[in-house]
Amino acid sequence: MLNDLLKNHNIILASGSPRRQQFFKELGLDFEVRLKPVKEEYPKRLQHFEISDYLSQLKALPFKEELKDNDILITSDTIVWHNNTALGKPNSEAEAFNMIQSMSNATHEVITSICFTTPTLQKTVNAITKVTFKSLTNDEINYYINTCKPFDKAGAYGIQEWIGQVGITKIEGSYFNVVGLPTHLLYKTLNSLVEN
Repeated sequence: MLNDLLKNHNIILASGSPRRQQFFKELGLDFEVRLKPVKEEYPKRLQHFEISDYLSQLKALPFKEELKDNDILITSDTIVWHNNTALGKPNSEAEAFNMIQSMSNATHEVITSICFTTPTLQKTVNAITKVTFKSLTNDEINYYINTCKPFDKAGAYGIQEWIGQVGITKIEGSYFNVVGLPTHLLYKTLNSLVEN
């Protein structure tokens, strides 16, 4: 459906995330994947969605000079916001454990920003989902880290994995946002870009 509207456009997804690529396929989009390394650092003054907005725009920078008139580049970033701190991807088992333990018996926010870039415009949108964990035991946290190795995930967990199935008691907002992409927002924004 969206493909018909986008037939005169070339969609470029700048993400190596298999989850994001799968979402694009499930939405029926024709797209290509292009990857360029970016050092994901942001000014410390940024808070909340400002961080994911900034990083999603930063990921678009290396592509700016090569975009053609009909290209729409899509970059994205997800953070977990908890206790006024951004939780990124853990660098070790200990860091993963501490992240998950801090979210045990508490509610955190998952924020995903999507940046749409063409040669003439840039638009950034974001979605926020509140997720509540039950009280998790140390054994449960260690079992999850050892079996699922969540080192490529912001906040050290994947909602679609074991810990999500046994540990999450409440979600407010988009489930797909927590998996890694607010697909409703992607669909809506692409529609609006093409209609203009």
